[in-house]
Amino acid sequence: IYEANRAAAKYFHSVLMSEEGSKALEYYRNRKFTLHTIRKFGLGYAPDKWDGLLKHLRSQGFSLTELYEAGLVRKGQKNNYYDFFRNRVMTPIIDVRGNVVAFGGRVLDDSKPKYINNDTLAYKKTNEVFGLNFAKDSGKSEIILCEGYMDVIAMNQAGFTNCVAGCGTALTNEQVHLISRYANEVVLAYDNDEAG
Repeated sequence: IYEANRAAAKYFHSVLMSEEGSKALEYYRNRKFTLHTIRKFGLGYAPDKWDGLLKHLRSQGFSLTELYEAGLVRKGQKNNYYDFFRNRVMTPIIDVRGNVVAFGGRVLDDSKPKYINNDTLAYKKTNEVFGLNFAKDSGKSEIILCEGYMDVIAMNQAGFTNCVAGCGTALTNEQVHLISRYANEVVLAYDNDEAG
């Protein structure tokens, strides 16, 4: 699963940097993300195709079972497989050991669901914290807890490398325990809205 996710992250990033990913790159540019930030976080784009990733990873020797277990493909009613992520900007979720464990896929417009991701054998969203792979090496004793991936990325670009976000709609006890292993103090920086 880790190998398939790493290969998928490279694919998504390469599509983002191609002509096919121009609208996704424009989305990131509109968020004021620099190319350095895009590369640092391995941001990418899942093209608007049913089998772009599937064909790419199959050509690299991954089996359908491996891709399914990694949450990268879905199985249709007629036992055909297709890409889980389509026409979404992609954020790799990397654990503290540097493994790509999952992806957050966000729509480019206001359609729903805004974000999608999958729990797999390698990833349970209630246990993971986005950005901790960078925050743990920030040299700071406090961690800034943001609401989402894009907040963490923007804060990092602004020089606050000790930012993380929960992977899901609620902060869990498991996430709090994980954060507490790397910080003496946590500063909450949630959005000033109903969800925050």
